[in-house]
Order: sequence, then structure tokens, then C-alpha cells
Amino acid sequence: MSESEFYKTIDQPAVAEYKDRGSKFLAFANPIVTADDFKKQLFLLKKEHPKAAHHCFAYRIGTDGNSFRVSDDGEPAGSAGKPMLGQIDSKEVTNIAVIVVRYFGGSLLGVPGLINAYKTVTSLVLQVTPIVQKQIEETYSIHFDYTQMNDVMMVLKQCNCTVITQEMQLFCNITTGIPKSRLTEVLYRLKELQNVDTKKVV
Repeated sequence: MSESEFYKTIDQPAVAEYKDRGSKFLAFANPIVTADDFKKQLFLLKKEHPKAAHHCFAYRIGTDGNSFRVSDDGEPAGSAGKPMLGQIDSKEVTNIAVIVVRYFGGSLLGVPGLINAYKTVTSLVLQVTPIVQKQIEETYSIHFDYTQMNDVMMVLKQCNCTVITQEMQLFCNITTGIPKSRLTEVLYRLKELQNVDTKKVV
């Protein structure tokens, strides 16, 4: 299998801490798939740490490298989010968000000091969380008659597809991640079955 059929990410949250001249930096790394996942994480952390001076972040989603965001949340421009994203990219991970909660300790660190602190704490949190390799997948929804259940599941299982959501009634809906490398084969096999509709999820 070629390298481009996989991507690196994390599949569990992690926390790391860094202190500099009284300021405390707490980095929270979380696996995410959408910007909404990230917003929920940020909302929870702001609730959990209402007295923190800053909640800076960087995240990257998807395997094309185009979907990312950074925020300095009131720190000098470029002193927090960018160095954090730099650490994420140096590990070549995606579908990850790192949020750093800063408690101000009374001494100003200056821009170089801040860059160092945000970079260091992000690097630490990425060291404590295991990095995993996952297949690049295309998401499809499959709509079928309940009687086709075993056939559909057999194809998904044999081709290593991920079942993301499933509704099982008289008519069934499954959202699945199909490995890019097996896409043609899976779609062909599903098309061979009677009354099975597949649709790409954008």
C-alpha cells in the first residue's frame, strides 16, 4: 500500500503542562473530524477554565491539508496559534485540535517567550499521545432493504470499511468510510446487490 493511502492522527485525548515565570500553559490535544467537534471542545474548556487569560488553539482536519485554523486569542499576533500549528505539522498529524489554556503569572514573557511556551507545550502534548495511522477513507451513505443487511455488511467487513452511523429498520441507512484504495471495488460490489443505493457524502 502506498503512503498516500494513510494519514497520521491521534485517537485519544491528552493533556500536558508547561510553566514559565509563573505563567501556566495547559495543552489539550483532541481527535476531531469536523470543525463542530472542535467548537464543542473549545466550549467545554472555556467552561472548565473560565479564569484563564487565554484559550489559544490550532487544528487541522482532513487529508488534503487545506482545512486548518489558528487563534492567538488576544496574545500578540503569531505568538500562539502559528507555533502550535507548526508542531502539529512537524508530526504530520491531521484530524487533531490542540487548545492551550494559559493562566497568566504576572510576568510578561515577550513574543519570543510566548512562541517558545506555546510551541513547547504543544510539542509535549503530542509526545504523550500515541500517534496512529489510519486509512484515508471516502464517506458514503448506503440505503437498503433490511433483507440485504448481511450482504451489505459482508462487503463492508471484507473491504475494511468503517461504519460511522447505522439506522436499522425496515429500510436501513449506513454511513460508512470506504478506504480510498478499495473504493471502486466496494462500489462495484454494492451495485451488484439488489435495491442498494449508495451516495457520496460531501
